[in-house]
Order: sequence, then C-alpha cells, then structure tokens
Amino acid sequence: MPVVSFEIDDHLRERIEAAASACGVSVEEFVVSAVFEKLAVDRLRQRVARGSREKLQRILDRVPHVPPDPGDEI
Repeated sequence: MPVVSFEIDDHLRERIEAAASACGVSVEEFVVSAVFEKLAVDRLRQRVARGSREKLQRILDRVPHVPPDPGDEI
C-alpha cells in the first residue's frame, strides 16, 4: 500500500491525536476515516445535484398511502 506524507502544524496534529485517542483508534485510522467521510459527503453532494424535486415526488407517489404501524405514529 502506498504511503502518503504531508505536513501539518503542531496544533492540528495535537487535535488529531487527541480525537483519535478519544475514538480509541490510531492517528492513521482516524485520518483515513476522515478522508473517507469527506469523499462520501462530496459524492452525496454530486448525487443531490443530479436529483430534482420532480424525481423525488415521482418516487414518493409510488409509496402506498397506509396508516403507520403501531408505535410509528408521529
């Protein structure tokens, strides 16, 4: 697996180390997880940009109009 190196300031490194420790993971695991989360958000934004209210309404119109199951009421 390739190694990626980058420089960060001491304050940010300390915050990353503290957050990783609080999560019970290594700094590497924490950073990789944060990168995956950022990429997932970016992908979601791209998908949202392709969508439309009309498409959403067509999907919702296919949902049966039935009362909620017991315990699912608002």
